[in-house]
Amino acid sequence: MLIISILLEATVMAIAILAARDGRPYMYGLAFTFGAYVFYDLARFQRWDVEGPLLSGLFLIATASALFSVWMLYRDRPR
Repeated sequence: MLIISILLEATVMAIAILAARDGRPYMYGLAFTFGAYVFYDLARFQRWDVEGPLLSGLFLIATASALFSVWMLYRDRPR
């Protein structure tokens, strides 16, 4: 299951990068968020010794990045 999760997260990250390169630069925020998820799941899968505060900080930045991206998506919607 973890491998499937990593593959799905990496796919979302890749699609977000493509969308960002296609004129929506705020999508890099979602790419970063899902990149953080990939890193976290890979760390679990490979049993890397990653510090708790490092992951907490990474997730805080990733969440703020996702919030910004979603806010910009909301503002960019057709009216």
